[in-house]
Amino acid sequence: MKRVNEIFYSLQGEGHHTGYPSVFVRFSGCNLECPFCDTRHEQGILMSDDDIIRAIKLYSARWIVLTGGEPTLVVDDDFVRMLKRATGKMVAIETNGSRPIPPSIDWVCVSPKNNLPGVTPHEIVADRADEIKVVDLGQPLDSYFELPCRSERTLMYLQPCYVANPKQFEVNRLSTVRRVLADPRWTLSVQLHRYLDIP
Repeated sequence: MKRVNEIFYSLQGEGHHTGYPSVFVRFSGCNLECPFCDTRHEQGILMSDDDIIRAIKLYSARWIVLTGGEPTLVVDDDFVRMLKRATGKMVAIETNGSRPIPPSIDWVCVSPKNNLPGVTPHEIVADRADEIKVVDLGQPLDSYFELPCRSERTLMYLQPCYVANPKQFEVNRLSTVRRVLADPRWTLSVQLHRYLDIP
């Protein structure tokens, strides 16, 4: 049994697959405590693997996105293989990179939380990343290009930190735009779902 915060169908709002219809499986629980986290970890229901597969198969999206919290706390390679076999879909994962990645994952998004205020430093042990997506809180950025999971093909995304206050969020957005323009090794990630007002 796995504690699932929610399963929903929407457009991917962040990073390389922005705009792709996707089924999101958000697991409860994380090994970090980030002050800006958008998951309520005390919520969720216990679901069997069969229940999760049935919920995913309600939607025709090509991609499944395993997210959290930290999905690698509950997801292993047997589960990923079973998902792919049962649904015929591609499987992506959004992880903080502090735990090993199941080898069968098709797309790995590492969102490291190192160097962020209020977050306990942690080692990045993920062995690969198709994209690295960093929440911009004004921290130094050069170290993200030295992560062990990064290769020459890894895409680098910088994303403004969302806050509920519209004026502060505008400040955050403009600051991140300036940082991307100053260092074109980065690509801006804009959290499209917030602008479209969708899940």
